[in-house]
Formats: sequence, structure tokens, C-alpha cells
Amino acid sequence: MRIFGSERMEGMLQKLGLKEGEAIVHPWINKALEKAQQKVEARNFEIRKQLLKYDDVMNDQRKVIYEQRKEIMRAKEVQQIILDMRHEVVEDLVASCIPANAYAEQWEVDRLHQEVARLFNLDLPVQDWAKEEGIAEQEIRERIISAVDRKMAEKVANYGADIMRMAEKSLLLQILDQCWKDHLLQLDHLRQGVSLRAYAQKDPLNEYKREAFLLFDGLLSRLRETVVSVLAHVEMRVNRPEDMQPQPQEMHETRHDPAMDELVGADGEPAPAGFSGGADMPARRMAAAIDPNDPSSWGKVQRNALCPCGSGKKFKHCHGQIA
Repeated sequence: MRIFGSERMEGMLQKLGLKEGEAIVHPWINKALEKAQQKVEARNFEIRKQLLKYDDVMNDQRKVIYEQRKEIMRAKEVQQIILDMRHEVVEDLVASCIPANAYAEQWEVDRLHQEVARLFNLDLPVQDWAKEEGIAEQEIRERIISAVDRKMAEKVANYGADIMRMAEKSLLLQILDQCWKDHLLQLDHLRQGVSLRAYAQKDPLNEYKREAFLLFDGLLSRLRETVVSVLAHVEMRVNRPEDMQPQPQEMHETRHDPAMDELVGADGEPAPAGFSGGADMPARRMAAAIDPNDPSSWGKVQRNALCPCGSGKKFKHCHGQIA
């Protein structure tokens, strides 16, 4: 009622002297409440309907990504997919640095050389190729593709076909998931600020669709570049059977802790209680006998230990007290 109720209704309630907490039973009031509720529900319905239109844009892209991911997971190997990605990356790179129908002076040869080194870890003489007489972008593209394919073939020969196929599939799925999560974050940021386009007399929904399509196209391009770049730079460590030699077991020498030994005399009998381990233990072990009546043969006795005289008292309450 505060938002959708009319001002006449407020004035009427004041004239009738309606008190706080009193029931409203007038038919005019009930009708006004019904209309206000209809307006609220219609407004919320339009809001949900508009939100669903934004969600449909994301759902369409989600279907495409999930379908591609299912195909990758069902496939035993993704060698052909990686090969197509690699060739598309080279074609897009050459097309951006060497535009069609452009003069040789307009070619961005240095940037092409840097991008090839960054993406494929290859130092190709692109500048020398561009100086050749009558060379075209098609020949440069074919040379770069040939060099990249040759490098990847060497990796397969070094690591083995099975290991490379497994690495290709695993890396493709991981990079796809990470790129998709980053894309969802970008769409969320776009959605939060696209409503401001209405101040420029533009439909926010149409602007969101257009920007989302451009972001999705950038997602696929970024996915291709990341996959081929990671596979070109990756180095794996393969443990071959002949390299796995058994390692000799380390011999751990057991340390002898004199403090934990049982004190014995020369005759093999246990020493009296109260003796503690220490530096004088060898001397006590070398003693011929321990005489309870001769305190000089007892050595160092702990104060809380039983007195060696056999009285049953603690040393501090017996001969230790005397000392």
C-alpha cells in the first residue's frame, strides 16, 4: 500500500480516524489492497521474466561447452582436435600479422616472430622468409605449420604416443574447465554493469547478448591458444623400466643409549634401585661389587630414588640427608 496505494486512500483512512491495529473491513479498502497486490506480483513477474532472458544467454553457451566436453570425455584420443586447434591458431596468427592484400612493407614480421616463439617455443627465421622474392602469406603459414607439426611429432617420438595422447586429453579438459570458469566470472561482471547502458538509450538485454557473444568467441580463441601453447612447452619426465634400478637399503645404525640400559654389576646382578644413567655409568659397571654398607661404592644416586642401603626410604630422607 505504501508503494502502490493511491494518495486518496491515505486521506480516506485519516478522515475515518482509523487507529493502529484496527481491522480494515471497508470494501473500498479491500479493493485497493487487491489492486496493490496485483501490481506487486506483476512487477515481480516482470523482474523474473527479465532475469530468465539473461539466463537463457548463459544457458545457450553452457550447452555448447558441455556438449564439447562430453565429446572430449567420450573420445579415446583428442589428437585430431588438438591438430585442428594448432592449425587454426597458426592461421589466425598469420592473418593478424600479415593481412590479406597487404604490401610486404605492411607485414608485422617481428610480431609474428615473437608470437610464434611465445606460443610454440620455436625460433623460426620469419624475417628471412619475408625477404624472399615473391613469397606470400600462404607459404609462410605452411612453413610455420610444418615446423610446429614437426616439433610435436618429435615430442611423440620422445615420450611415446600413449603418454602424449593421455597428456593431450587431460590438459584439454583442465584448460577447458578453467577457461569456462573465467568466462562465467566475466559474464557475471558484465551483467552487473550492463543496466547502465539504458542511460544511453540502449536496450541492456541486447547489449548483454552482443557482449556475451564477443566474450564467448574470445573464450574459444583463448582456449585454442592456451592448449597448443601448453602442449608445445610441456616437458614430461618418463621413468623407463631400465632406469628404475633398486636402491640399496640404508643401514640405520642403532644408537646405544646408556641411560636406558639396566645397570648391572660385574657379577651380573641388577644394580640397586636409585642409580641413574650418566657419565659415571661405565665406572659403576666396572665396579667389582656394590656394598650397601659402603656409601663410597654407590656412586651418584638420585635424591628421589631408593637408598642403596636397603632401608626402603628415599635417598634424600636416608643417607642423602646425612650427606
